[in-house]
Amino acid sequence: MNIILFGPPGSGKGTQAKRLVAERGWVQLSTGDMLRAARAAGTELGQRVSAIIDAGELVSDEIVIELIRERLPEAEAAGGAIFDGFPRTVAQAEALDTLLQERGSAVDTVVELKVVDEEIVQRLVKRAEDEGRADDTEEVIRNRLKVYYDQTAPLIPFFSAQGKLKEVDGMGSMDGVAAAIAAALDDK
Repeated sequence: MNIILFGPPGSGKGTQAKRLVAERGWVQLSTGDMLRAARAAGTELGQRVSAIIDAGELVSDEIVIELIRERLPEAEAAGGAIFDGFPRTVAQAEALDTLLQERGSAVDTVVELKVVDEEIVQRLVKRAEDEGRADDTEEVIRNRLKVYYDQTAPLIPFFSAQGKLKEVDGMGSMDGVAAAIAAALDDK
């Protein structure tokens, strides 16, 4: 099963993806984590994306799609992929559909986590303090939200038209959100 956890930064996609990995054995494909790891390792890719990440902007489709392409065999072997933070644009969604079709697969379900903006800002400021994440200043967070609404939110009608979109209230407890996601996935 291939699912997309969809929503603004700080909506809980990563937290819920980790739970799904533990509970269902699927592979989490977090482009944000992959890019931060490349940056921390000082790879050529990490150096290229460093300034983009610092500004809260989106990395090019070509780079992100190549990251996903490299990790798909691992996800297929585990029985499923949890796309976390990808796709972020309609072009990326179309590229993912093509990539999966080439491999005889498809996105099964898109779970949209709904969270209000001020809760997101509070969550991400706290995460920055807890984890020492320099890319989560309040200014950058607000810019990331703007980028999300400008470039990523247009995916909602894209996924809805495919009949794959399921909304989940992301404002509840972690356990409550996890239960709602499980219900959405199992109600295929």
